[in-house]
Amino acid sequence: MMASLMSYFGGRRDSKQSTRDAIITLREQLQLIDKKEEHMQRQLEEQLKKAKANAVTNKAAATDALRKKKVIEGNLTRLRDTRFQLEMQVQTLESASFNAETMAAMKGAARALKDVHRQLNIENVDTTMAEIQEQTQLANEVSEAISSNTYANVEIDDDELKAELDEMEQDELNERLMGAEHAPVHQPSGRAQERESHAPGAQPVAVEDDEETQLRELQAALAM
Repeated sequence: MMASLMSYFGGRRDSKQSTRDAIITLREQLQLIDKKEEHMQRQLEEQLKKAKANAVTNKAAATDALRKKKVIEGNLTRLRDTRFQLEMQVQTLESASFNAETMAAMKGAARALKDVHRQLNIENVDTTMAEIQEQTQLANEVSEAISSNTYANVEIDDDELKAELDEMEQDELNERLMGAEHAPVHQPSGRAQERESHAPGAQPVAVEDDEETQLRELQAALAM
């Protein structure tokens, strides 16, 4: 009621709300049309039954029923045309309302983009990128400084290191030779020596074990 009064006196109304109200009104009218169409369809069937019932016995009543049937059919056709027009209006309003809401959303997005770009101009972007590059370069320099060689300021003589290594190697060989010289020599048992000494043309031979053989091979290798 208040909305109707505001509209009557020229009050300003929201276009979105007006569209909703119009769609609701049209749908209510379509429901009334559906009910009226059902009623007219029943009237049409009644007149058709009456015409059939009086077709033989009472031609005047049958003719009158057919005339009413024709009138009802004409009204029913016009009612269906009206319903079609209302349905088209509902679809048009719904489509227009959807387009309006879509456009409003797009305008809101455009305003949001303007607000963002107002603070995000090309100069600010260039400045920010330059700062990022500067900080990245600084981080790389710090990493290189941390991971640099700890002995960069210490003078190292490679010849001196090689001579020290050769000396360590010679000491190790000498220790191995001293250990090999104290290795025991295996002697055959008394009976075996006696048999060998009494054998014709036999000469006493000392049997060396594996360690003595290894010692001689090592000495021969050092002599080379």
